[in-house]
Amino acid sequence: MAGNSKRKGAIRKGGTKKGQTVGSGGQRRRGLEAKGATPKAVDRTYHTAHKRAKAAAKASAPGGRRPQRKSDVDGPEYVLGRNPVVECLRAGVPATALYVVLGGDADERVTEAVQIAGDKGIAILEVQRPELDRMSSNGMHQGIALQVPPYRYAHPEDLMQLAIDSGQPPLLVALDNITDPRNLGAVIRSVAAFGGHGVVIPARRSASVTAVAWRTSAGAAARLPVAQATNLTRTLKEWAQSGVQLVGLDADGDVTLDDYDGSGPTVIVVGSEGKGLSRLVRESCDSILSIPMAGDVESLNASVAAGVVLAEFARQRRS
Repeated sequence: MAGNSKRKGAIRKGGTKKGQTVGSGGQRRRGLEAKGATPKAVDRTYHTAHKRAKAAAKASAPGGRRPQRKSDVDGPEYVLGRNPVVECLRAGVPATALYVVLGGDADERVTEAVQIAGDKGIAILEVQRPELDRMSSNGMHQGIALQVPPYRYAHPEDLMQLAIDSGQPPLLVALDNITDPRNLGAVIRSVAAFGGHGVVIPARRSASVTAVAWRTSAGAAARLPVAQATNLTRTLKEWAQSGVQLVGLDADGDVTLDDYDGSGPTVIVVGSEGKGLSRLVRESCDSILSIPMAGDVESLNASVAAGVVLAEFARQRRS
């Protein structure tokens, strides 16, 4: 090898069966160190096994009573960018692999991400930049990506039973017309913070637990069950038969938060900031609750409104 043939270790010594052949000088050996376990073939988007599993998911609907999930079809999610990846790893978001561009410019965020992933036993894979480009729609990955497994949703019946078995009055949140995964993640975080038992979302026309929701929930999605309802109105009516009160949030409510007793079994129903509660969901509620506000603010963000009501109900339960 021109210019390198006299480097120590560059030429294999004589007397071997293979003869004197140019070697790597130990670079390949060092390149394989501290990479962690290789993800399963079905988890690697470029592998044939993953493509077969994706095709099979599209060809057949999932059995049992569990509703179809977007994650069943689309496979794993990817958190892209150095700051988001570090934030997810710090929050303890479950992950299956950390992808780092081979030969990229590593800064303290990449170093910290690799360190945390190594400590948690997450596979660390060095890949070429085109591979990360394929994982992202706009190529804005900054040379790093975190693979998050598909979220396993609970069934609404199981979620209610879990709340009843907790020994405390059930406190659940139902989201209607919430399409922003950041709002979903923030609600999950608030429910976990104020002692709620879970969240239910519609299976269609709703944000799902994606990588963005994982990050916004600060890891709470790993501890709090989230259920998907094929028909949210029917699910709420079935829950009402269990003895819970359905409380919808709206600025034009018939009762204010100051006058409502939320210490009993309660389901807080939250609609979007723009459309609010859909007609059928609103008609299913036992009460429509408004939050007293000062000034000219007409409404609150959905996740903020849910957090305010959850905090008040948690205070009532403590007292």
